Amino acid sequence: MNKFVLIGLAVAVGLAILLSPFASPSPDGLEKVAEIKSFFYKSEGKNVLNTLIPDYLFPGIKNERIATAAAGGFGTLLVFITIYGIGLLLKKK
Repeated sequence: MNKFVLIGLAVAVGLAILLSPFASPSPDGLEKVAEIKSFFYKSEGKNVLNTLIPDYLFPGIKNERIATAAAGGFGTLLVFITIYGIGLLLKKK
């Protein structure tokens, strides 16, 4: 992994941590459509990723702003690791 990628990752995680606490508490677009079309209740408690970081609050942290910041940083890191891993697999082929 080169220096440019590491700097980009650090900036992305830093921005996620700093800006996540200021995100809107309103439901996102997909959640809103699910509520309008009355099928949101069907997904409650069934999604494995939803239980990983429920309601965008990192479990075990009592302060909501810090829990949201941690969830943003963790989510950004998780997406990076996933995409970087896929990139490595595709590069080998």
